[in-house]
Amino acid sequence: PKYGKRVHTVLTHLGGHSVGLVATDHAVENGRLDAASCAKAARFVRMCDCFSLPVVTIGPGLAALHYVMLKMLHRDNSLNPFKTFWEGFRQNLKQGIACWLMFLAIAGFLILDIRFCIYQGGILVWFKYALYAIGFLVCMLWVCLMPVMAAFEDTIPHLLRNALFFASKNPLRAVAAAVIWALPLAVTVLDERMRPLYGFCWVTCGFGILSAVTSGLFYRDIARYLPAGEEDGEKEEPAQEAHEKNEWQIRREMKKLDR
Repeated sequence: PKYGKRVHTVLTHLGGHSVGLVATDHAVENGRLDAASCAKAARFVRMCDCFSLPVVTIGPGLAALHYVMLKMLHRDNSLNPFKTFWEGFRQNLKQGIACWLMFLAIAGFLILDIRFCIYQGGILVWFKYALYAIGFLVCMLWVCLMPVMAAFEDTIPHLLRNALFFASKNPLRAVAAAVIWALPLAVTVLDERMRPLYGFCWVTCGFGILSAVTSGLFYRDIARYLPAGEEDGEKEEPAQEAHEKNEWQIRREMKKLDR
C-alpha cells in the first residue's frame, strides 16, 4: 500500500467469482497518476491475466474508447490515440467502475427475475417479456452513457440525466446504438462453439469498432455542447465555465422536450 499510493489494487469476489479491482485514490494528489502508480496498476493487471482473473475496468475502458473517438471527430486525426486513451481512462476510472458495477447489478437482478418467471411458469411467464423490455432500456441507457461520460466531466446522477436527455432527444439513434451492441453480445453468449473466436474479435477490434459507431451516432448531438478548441481559432473556455454553460443548455433543451 505504500508503493503507488494514488492507485489501489485488490482481489475480491463479485457474484461468486474472483475478480481484480483497480481504482484511483482522489484523496492523494486528486487521483493524478504518476510513474509508480502506473507501474503498480500494470503489474496487477498482468498478474490477473496470468490467472485468468477479470479486471473490473471495462466501464472506464469503454468510456476511454469513446473519448478517443469523440476527440478524433471533434478535432483532427493527428492526435496520439494511445496517449488520448489513457487520458480518458484516467479521467473516467472512478465513475466508469461505479457505473459498470451498477449496470452489472441491474443485469444480474433482471436475469434472476427472468429465470424465476420461467421456473414458476403460468402467468409469470408473460412477465419475462416486460423484463426483456426493461433490460433493453437499461442497455440503451448504458450505450448512451458511455459517450456522455467521455464528453462531459460531471457527477454520476448528472451524467445519467444527460444520457437520458440525449436518448430522448433522438430515440431512434439510441435504439440503433443499443441494437448494435446487443446483437454481437447475444451471438457471443449463445454460440458456445464459436465463443473463443468471438472473444478474440472482441479483444482485438470489436470494442473499438462499436465504440466508433456509437460515437459517430451521438457526435452530432453532443458536439454542440462541447467547447470550441484552439484548433478552431478560438481560445478554449475555462473548464468550469464550459461545464456550467453546457449544463444550462442541456436543462433548457430538456424543458423544451417536456412541453
